[in-house]
Amino acid sequence: MTFSLRPTYADTRTAELVDRLRDYLDGELAEHEREHGITPATRLTRADLEPVWRRSRELGFYGIHLPEEYGGQNLGYSQLAALKEEIGASGRVLAHSVLGDMGGPLRAGDILRHATAHQLETYLLPLIRGERACCFSLTETDAGSDVRSMRTVAVRDGDGYRLTGHKVFSSAGPFADFAIVVARMAGTGEHEGEKPEFSAFLVDLDSPGCRVEDGATPMSGEHIESDIVLEDCHVPAANLLGEEGNGMRIALGRVTTNRLLHCPTVLGATRRALQLTLDRTRTRQVSGKPLLMLQAIQHKVADMATDFYAARSMTYAALAALDEGREVPAEAFMCKLFVAESAFRILDEAVQIHGKEGLTQGNEIEYLFRKIRMFRILTGTSEIQRNGIAKLLAFQH
Repeated sequence: MTFSLRPTYADTRTAELVDRLRDYLDGELAEHEREHGITPATRLTRADLEPVWRRSRELGFYGIHLPEEYGGQNLGYSQLAALKEEIGASGRVLAHSVLGDMGGPLRAGDILRHATAHQLETYLLPLIRGERACCFSLTETDAGSDVRSMRTVAVRDGDGYRLTGHKVFSSAGPFADFAIVVARMAGTGEHEGEKPEFSAFLVDLDSPGCRVEDGATPMSGEHIESDIVLEDCHVPAANLLGEEGNGMRIALGRVTTNRLLHCPTVLGATRRALQLTLDRTRTRQVSGKPLLMLQAIQHKVADMATDFYAARSMTYAALAALDEGREVPAEAFMCKLFVAESAFRILDEAVQIHGKEGLTQGNEIEYLFRKIRMFRILTGTSEIQRNGIAKLLAFQH
């Protein structure tokens, strides 16, 4: 893999998809955002997202990773990663809706194989078509990384269940029709040493006893989170995903794959920051010369580019191994750790080089810095990645 801020691909199919995606992101979608005045600080509504879902579906991007039987193109992991990188590199606010990350097929995760015919017909196929949207509700105030401390409880009740609890950071919650909720089965894990059992449910967000509230605004400033409050909310037995007690396995299914697939989007955003920084160093004049003529700046951008190249190379190497059917748990931990930490270092230097503009709200570098900083915590903190790496190393022979 060679270094480039506008990668090309030897695989013809990947190259064609990337070119078409770039054309849509830089052309039609960019124009749509300009016409509607959409910025990262815009409080998005369902009406803002639905046209993007529909158009992306028409172009073949929405749910493109899915098997052909669901209208996708059965992409390999490396191919999907190349598209996710372009999403991150585009600078488009609504780019998260093009492949289905915001409430769509990518948000639903790997639950298709656990779904019944009823669940497919009522929830998941409309989701794939862009007619419905979902959010994933696992996190609680005191159960983030320690998901087994969750307090949301499911009680068996005749022909269904009663759910009570309070979920936070449900991304895409403001736009969703239903949530994938993980709850502890009542009567399990209540005594010391007893293992709790968790189940996963499809919960209609307009159900009696279910309330969607504004969630905390993350440091990125995006209004894409909700709290899901459940108060004795009845869920039909037909909405149980998989079997009772299998909820955590469903929720954390394909953990290695998902951990890796978060990295390309961050790499794309980092790539954009690096390009913006190089543009600035070429045009910003200091004492009559471009900023890039200063050796101190040259060394900074050299380190930034090297960090980016290393992070991108290791990510795609791990994805290629995954495409070959190999297991890569240690590599996934390492990629998440290194991409998160490298991206943060690169954005920190980008802010430094941009000076006061990099500190100013409304400047894209300032926004990217806040967004990238979150990745050191989201989807597993850097400390958790180190724990995972060390644990796997300890069992190697």
